[in-house]
Amino acid sequence: MAQGRGRAAIIWLGFHLHPWIDRLLSRYSRVGDPPVFDTALFPWAATLEANWEVIRAEADRILQARGAAPPLRRISPDHHRITTDDNWRAFFLWGYGVRSANNCRRCPETARLVEAIPGLQTALFSILLPGTHIPRHTGVTKAILTCHLGLRIPKNRERCRIRVAERDYNWREGELFVFDDIYDHEVWNDTEEERVVLIIHVKRPLRFPGSLVRDGLLTAIRKSPFIQDARRAIEQWESKPAE
Repeated sequence: MAQGRGRAAIIWLGFHLHPWIDRLLSRYSRVGDPPVFDTALFPWAATLEANWEVIRAEADRILQARGAAPPLRRISPDHHRITTDDNWRAFFLWGYGVRSANNCRRCPETARLVEAIPGLQTALFSILLPGTHIPRHTGVTKAILTCHLGLRIPKNRERCRIRVAERDYNWREGELFVFDDIYDHEVWNDTEEERVVLIIHVKRPLRFPGSLVRDGLLTAIRKSPFIQDARRAIEQWESKPAE
C-alpha cells in the first residue's frame, strides 16, 4: 500500500514539475535543444565509432546464447506501456547509473569504451526482432540524451527506421545517432533481419545551475520505485543459468 502511494506521488510530481524542469534544462543546455544532434558536439563519439567492430564482435558473441538478452518489458516495468510482446530485447552493461559487473566482464572492451564517456548513465545492446514496431512515445527527462551506435543493421535499411519529431532516420553500421528522446519517437523494423544497436544514455551537457538540477533529478530517478524494480529485475535475470 505504501509503495503504491509512493508511485502515485512520483507520477503526480512528475506530471506537474516535468514541464518546468525541462524548460530550465533547455535554457542551460550547452548543446542546444534540437531533436537530433550533430555528433561533432561530443568529443567521445569519434572513439566509439572507430571501435564499432570491436563492440559488434562482443555483442555477437553474447547474443549467440539463447536467452542472453531478455525482453525489455520484463526488465523495465515502465516499458509495458510501449511494448506488449517480447520482440524488443536488451543486454545491460550499465542500467540507470549502476554497473553490471558480470555483464561488463563478459564484454570488457565495450565496457572500457563506454565507461570513458562523460556522464554515462545506461549502456545496453538493444535487439529488435524482425517485424517489430515500437509505438510513438517519449522519454522521461531532458536531463539525458540518447545515443544509438549501429552494430547489425538489416540490408534493407530503408525499412528499418526511427522517426524523431516527425522526421525519419535510418541507422548505419558504425555510425552514432544522438537524439533527445523527450521528443516523440517511433521505431520500425519491417525486415526479416534483426537490428542490433548499442544504446547509451548520457547526461545532457549543461551550464550551472542547470547541471545542479540535472544531477539532483537523476539521483531522485535512480532512487524511485520504478528504477529499483528494474535494477532488481536485471539482477535476477543475470543470476539465471546460461542457456
